[in-house]
Amino acid sequence: MTVTTTFSTRDGLAYGLLGLPLAFVALPLYVVLPHHYASTFGLPLATLGAVLLGARLLDAFTDPLIGRWTDRRFAQSPRAVLALGGMAAVLLALGFALLFFPPTRAPTALALWAAALLVPTYAAFSVLSVGHQAWGARLGGDAAQRSRIVAWREGAGLVGVVTASVVPLVWGIPAMVLVFVLALAMGWWAWTQATPPPSQAAQPDAPLWLPLQRPAFRRLLLVFVLNGIASAVPATLVLFFVQDRLQAPAGTEPLFLLAYFVCAALSIPLWLRLVRAIGLARSWLAGMLLAVVTFMGAFVLGAGDVLAFAVVCALSGLALGADLAVPGAMLAGTVADSGDQGAAEGAYFGWWNFATKLNLALAAGLALPLLALVGYVPGSREPTALLWLSVTYCLLPCALKLIAACALYMGVIRQKHQESP
Repeated sequence: MTVTTTFSTRDGLAYGLLGLPLAFVALPLYVVLPHHYASTFGLPLATLGAVLLGARLLDAFTDPLIGRWTDRRFAQSPRAVLALGGMAAVLLALGFALLFFPPTRAPTALALWAAALLVPTYAAFSVLSVGHQAWGARLGGDAAQRSRIVAWREGAGLVGVVTASVVPLVWGIPAMVLVFVLALAMGWWAWTQATPPPSQAAQPDAPLWLPLQRPAFRRLLLVFVLNGIASAVPATLVLFFVQDRLQAPAGTEPLFLLAYFVCAALSIPLWLRLVRAIGLARSWLAGMLLAVVTFMGAFVLGAGDVLAFAVVCALSGLALGADLAVPGAMLAGTVADSGDQGAAEGAYFGWWNFATKLNLALAAGLALPLLALVGYVPGSREPTALLWLSVTYCLLPCALKLIAACALYMGVIRQKHQESP
């Protein structure tokens, strides 16, 4: 199925705006909240870590089930999906606000409060994310149009990430909660005004494991996981690299992040043009190779190379634009090519989001123990330890990116060429 109408700017704003609060909420939930509970309320790190690990594992493993549930709502009507999204938005807003303003400071009660709220809050976030992504995939279209749809969503998400980085630092946590709730309400309302997916004939209930039974999806998912781990490793280690390897002045970290995300946002129109010229898969491959070259250059940086690292952040932000605009569009195309469009987008994006969260867990589980094994500790100035920090931050992601690039070329680009008549 293809869409014959053009995906206009109005369509992009209506559909994509919800990406802003969804990206906004991720940073406070995953970064600000743990620091807030530890520093403000004194919750022991071991207890906090156990609560977060349990909630995040449960969150990841429920995504495929949420995807299947979403497909059942689509089988009813787009309005049923919007209603489900509205209920999830209310639950997400309530859970988010209550998490940051607990009624107790007693460690045991505080841990129970966090555990009781994190599970439904994460679940509401997943329901909104999977439903929103599946909606975009069901709009169909050719490769260029699919990439435009994804670009609107991810571009708004970048604005959300930057906003979430600034607001709590400048105006505090109450302002952060208020901005998020208002942005979420506006994003859901805009979604209700978006072009609905084309109506479908009644479809049988798609099995939970259906996406994993499709060879094309398994090949694409492998590339996505390898590339995702490669991107998550430097995200996990960037503050250590900036503080210990570069020994950058205090307060410069937000500037590096700003350069990274702003360049990513500015690069998206460029990647869309490249998609029209050489296709989705080859554009993604170009983004991977740009990231490899950039991080190989970062390996030679040392103390005081702040300006050079800012250039690295800008170039890696350009490469990030490909990771944002292309994979989701390729997934939508894979769903269509597999004959599952209009029936199982939720299931596909449920497994896709499961892989996204798995990437973050694997990155931390791979990089941090490796650094501990070679003797690095935060604050170290020992040359060998700093060398291994650079190896893990720069070269390990390059190796993973190159493996992902090979998997993309051999398993997707070459395979598709061989299957072409």
